[in-house]
Amino acid sequence: MEYRKIADSAGAKIYAVIMSEGDEAVAELTRFAETEGIGGAQVSGIGAASRVVLAWLDFKAKKYRPFKIKEQLEVTSLLGDFALTQEGKPQLHAHVTVAKRDGSVHAGHLMELQVRPTLEIIVTETPARLRKRPEPGMPVATIRLSESD
Repeated sequence: MEYRKIADSAGAKIYAVIMSEGDEAVAELTRFAETEGIGGAQVSGIGAASRVVLAWLDFKAKKYRPFKIKEQLEVTSLLGDFALTQEGKPQLHAHVTVAKRDGSVHAGHLMELQVRPTLEIIVTETPARLRKRPEPGMPVATIRLSESD
């Protein structure tokens, strides 16, 4: 992974984050956010992958149900955000749509993504820090604007 700040205006910083073959996107994006001290940001990207683990929220069971796809895929959309956990660490929440060679698509909550050959991501950091709070009995933490900067 490599990245560079490409804009800095009125407190909003924009970064280009470029991943290469073999990078695991969730781990690399989290490392980037920790290094840069990201406390609130919007994330978007496109690229390709050799393997993804996606999940859907089974609300009744109160847990994520993961599913894996292992083949060459186009990442047609990666959208998400960063917010701070109660411990002050940046946490990625992203959803991804991937396309198979026949044009069929699969989408869900991003758990893992193995890049092949590239993933191009734009991270737009906000001046305000966003904060997440765990939801009782759920596997998710949600942004609470009343607790954000």
